[in-house]
Amino acid sequence: MAGSSPRVVIIGSGFSGLCLAIQLKQAGFDAITIFEKEDRLGGTWRDNTYPGACCDVPSIFYQFSFEQRSDWPRKWSPQEEVLAYMEHCAQKYGILPHIRFGTAVESARFDEGAGVWNVHTSDGEDHEADVLVSGVGQLHKPYIPDVPGLDDFGGVQFHSARWRHDVDLSGKRVGVIGNAASAIQFIPQIAPDVEELVIFQRTPNWMIRRNDRTYSEREQKLLARVPGLSQLYRLWIWGRAELLLYPVVRGNEFLSRVLQKQATEYMHEFIRDPEMRKTLTPDYPVCGKRVLISDDYYAALNRENVTLETSGIERITADGALCKDGSHRALDVLVLATGFDTTHFVSPIQVQGRGGRSLDAAWKDGAEAYLGLTVTGFPNFFLMYGPNTNLGHNSIIFMIECQSRYIVQCLKQLRREKLPFLDLRPEVMESYNRQVQEDLRGTAWDRTAHSWYKNEAGRITNNWPHSTLAYWWRTRRPDFSHYTAS
Repeated sequence: MAGSSPRVVIIGSGFSGLCLAIQLKQAGFDAITIFEKEDRLGGTWRDNTYPGACCDVPSIFYQFSFEQRSDWPRKWSPQEEVLAYMEHCAQKYGILPHIRFGTAVESARFDEGAGVWNVHTSDGEDHEADVLVSGVGQLHKPYIPDVPGLDDFGGVQFHSARWRHDVDLSGKRVGVIGNAASAIQFIPQIAPDVEELVIFQRTPNWMIRRNDRTYSEREQKLLARVPGLSQLYRLWIWGRAELLLYPVVRGNEFLSRVLQKQATEYMHEFIRDPEMRKTLTPDYPVCGKRVLISDDYYAALNRENVTLETSGIERITADGALCKDGSHRALDVLVLATGFDTTHFVSPIQVQGRGGRSLDAAWKDGAEAYLGLTVTGFPNFFLMYGPNTNLGHNSIIFMIECQSRYIVQCLKQLRREKLPFLDLRPEVMESYNRQVQEDLRGTAWDRTAHSWYKNEAGRITNNWPHSTLAYWWRTRRPDFSHYTAS
C-alpha cells in the first residue's frame, strides 16, 4: 500500500458515497476520489425529478445521525429537499473537492502483484487505488421492460427516472406502464392536466395512508431547542418500524392482519366499485413487495379522465397500446414507471479480482457479499447498499452508516498493521450467504412469486432478513480473522 494513508476510490456520490467520504475524512483519510458519472451529486435523489417525487421515510430519520436537521418543512421530504440536504452535507464537510464530476468508472482490475486496483474511467484515464468502493447502490439503472413494439411508438416516451420536463403533458393522452412507488407519486400530480391518463397496472400493491403534513414553526423550534427531542423522535420512528413492520416481514400473523386490514379499509374509503376493489387487492402477503404510501393515489383513480387498464399490453403500436382484451388505447406520451434493474448491482462496470476473475462470474447464480460489504477474491473492494442489505421496513440511511463505520475500521486496520490488503476467507463467504438465504425462507418476500427483491432464478438478492439492530451488531466491529492479508 502506497504511503501511510490508502488511496480510496469511491464510485458514486449518492448517500452511500457521501456518507463514507465524510466518515473517512473525519478519521484522517484524505486521499479520496469520488467518481461521479453525472455533473451533480445525489444519486437517485438527483435522477428522480418526476412530479411529486418524495421520500417514503419520515424526514427526521432520513438523514445522517451526525448531521441532523430539525427544520424540515414537511413530515415526508420532497426530492428537492433531500437533494439540498445532501449538497449541504457535501459543502459542510469539504467533500466537493474530492468529486470528479462527469467521469464514469468503466472497469476496475486488481493487480495482485502490486496490491492495487487499476481503475479505468470514461475520460480514457487510468487511476490507481489501494481501496475501491462501489457506492452505486441498487436503484440507479432504469429498467426497460421487454414489451413488444416499444421501439415502434411514435409519440414521446421516457422512463420516470429520466423525466422529460421539456414535454408539456397538458391536454395529452398519457399512458403509464407501472403502478408502484414512483407511479403513485406522479400520477396524482399529472392527472388534472392531461386529457386522458391510462394506467397499465401490472400487479396491485398494498398501500397505506402517508398522512403527510407540514411541520409548524413551533414544532421546528422545539426540535431545534429542546435537548434530545430530535433524537427521541428519531428513536420513536426507528422503534415503531422495528416493532411493527419488521415482524410483518418475518410473518407475524396478527400484525400482518392488522396492516392488511388498515390497507384494505383505506382503499375501500376511496374505491366504491367492487370490481375495481378486487383489481386493486394483491394476492401476495402484505410486505411481500414494497408497501406503498400515498394520500392521493386512490383519489386520482376516481377521476373521469383516468382509466386503470389491467388486461395487459399485447404490444405497443405507433399511436398507442393494443391490450390483451383486444382494445386499443390511443396515446401521445408513454411513461415507463417500471423501476430499476436492481439485481445486477455494480453493472455495467466490469470488475476483475484476483486471478482475473470477474465479479459477473462470481455472481453468476446471484449477487452475494459478506454483510453486503465484501466478496472473496476481491481484496480491498467494498460495496455499500450491496447484496442483501435493502430494507422493507426502515431507513436505508441507518444501514449506510453501519457500512461506512465498518469500512473505516477496515482502513484503519490496513494502516495500523501496514497490510497490503484484506481478502475475505472463502469459507466465511460461503457460510454467511448460506445462512442469509436460510433466514430469508418464510419471510413475506419468500412467499411472493415475483418482486424486485429477487433475481431471475427467484433468489432474494436484495433484502436483509433481520432487524436493523441485528445489522448494526454484526457490523459494529470487523472480525479480522475472517480476512487474509496475503
